[in-house]
Amino acid sequence: MVEFENVSKIYQSGQPAVDRLNLSVEAGKITVFVGPSGCGKTTSLRMVNKMVEPTSGSITVDGRDVSGIRAHELRRSMGYVMQQAGLLPHRTVLSNVATVLRLNKVPRVQARSRALEMLETVGLSASMAARYPHQLSGGQQQRVGVARALAADPPVLLMDEPFSAVDPVVRAELQQELLRLQRELAKTIIFVTHDIDEATILGDKVAVFASGGRVAQYAPPEEILRAPVNDFVAGFVGRDRGFRRLSFAAGGSVPIHPATTALWDEDARNASGGWVLAVDVEDRPVGWWAPGAGHDAQDALVPGGSLFQAGGTLRAALDAALSSPSGLGVAVDAAGKVTGVVDAGEVLAAIDAARESRR
Repeated sequence: MVEFENVSKIYQSGQPAVDRLNLSVEAGKITVFVGPSGCGKTTSLRMVNKMVEPTSGSITVDGRDVSGIRAHELRRSMGYVMQQAGLLPHRTVLSNVATVLRLNKVPRVQARSRALEMLETVGLSASMAARYPHQLSGGQQQRVGVARALAADPPVLLMDEPFSAVDPVVRAELQQELLRLQRELAKTIIFVTHDIDEATILGDKVAVFASGGRVAQYAPPEEILRAPVNDFVAGFVGRDRGFRRLSFAAGGSVPIHPATTALWDEDARNASGGWVLAVDVEDRPVGWWAPGAGHDAQDALVPGGSLFQAGGTLRAALDAALSSPSGLGVAVDAAGKVTGVVDAGEVLAAIDAARESRR
């Protein structure tokens, strides 16, 4: 548990960066601080490990007031991941991950073994251990940063916009990787972002910061999307908050129909009079053939939309249907194999049914 009690930070200008913050971060959960630039979310995060000293108020971690703990001891007891990973360029990946362990006087052999274990935990192979940061992609660097933060098994992990510098595809992968790690490790995580989508994907609870360093709303993400407390929160969340809210509604009620498929390297002329889903030899979707496609099958392929995976949400089902050139969303299992298709109209009907059930 991390507790902020009437915490303020005022700089020389006299304007508060954080203004009387009262907030409880639940142990073993992900709490996301989100808001526009300059709203105090990063300052609040950095006061937890004394990178910034509060002007007034108190912050406690598991009942201990951080003001009574020496800064270097406090920081070694917490994991910290920043935007650019912050890896030491002259050290190998393995040495970077082992940094805090060595500072904590863990023997070299034990630290090396733990570092290798953490590389595997974050999805990196041991073959990368001898590389240097400049030899890694941005996403790989961030994974190393997470491994380093977790190496000493800290109960609290602070993450300051860690995924904002990578491209959207890698960012989505890292978000899912963090959720996987959290299911396994159950850390107390404070995560800072300016992206409301990222906040609602990752957060068990979300604190929306407004200008002036005040928290406008602190609640589970579904509640913030359903019932923003004021115009500021509604405006920050955006007009499409209803669509985002579908991320919290299970898509199991959406009917899945058999798909008309054919191998992607065959001619589709005689397969069907309608849209045909092209698949590879392992039955994974490759694209679509439009009705009447009568020339070389590979050249005639139309790229498909997003996929609706088994156990997914209504948002995923609707997105799959609306992004598909055929109007039929492709449903797949955990291995990526086609299980059928979903119809946009039936997804909307499932959304209406879910809305009625909540009344």
